[in-house]
Amino acid sequence: MSIEENIQIVKDFFAAIGGGDKQALLALVAEDIEWIIPGEDWPLAGTHRGHAGLAKVLQKASDEVEMTYPKPPEFVARGDRVLVVGVAMGKIKATNRTFKDDWVFAITVRNGKLTNIREYIDTQALARASGTDASPEP
Repeated sequence: MSIEENIQIVKDFFAAIGGGDKQALLALVAEDIEWIIPGEDWPLAGTHRGHAGLAKVLQKASDEVEMTYPKPPEFVARGDRVLVVGVAMGKIKATNRTFKDDWVFAITVRNGKLTNIREYIDTQALARASGTDASPEP
């Protein structure tokens, strides 16, 4: 697939998440997708595999985190790799604490499907908002 097609597939993935369209979402990802969210001290951290793992982490995100995206992300691609650069503002529902997260998703697209997502996020800000980090808020 072309770089432009890979970018469009990733944009469609983000649109499906934002729109809550589970069927469209599953159609865009490989059955053995792996989504790695770094950290240990916040609700979404971990490695999530397959359609079941994807559904579980997205449900957990809906249940435990409120997020908004103040500006559209930037998409940069080379070959089968698409980097998505953005910022999220949010709140951990359990603690009612807010966070700002500047993030990058490194996404691999093969044969028209997302096969791997690796997030690079502000784990300290998310842990602090989750109430597990003793550091004072900035």
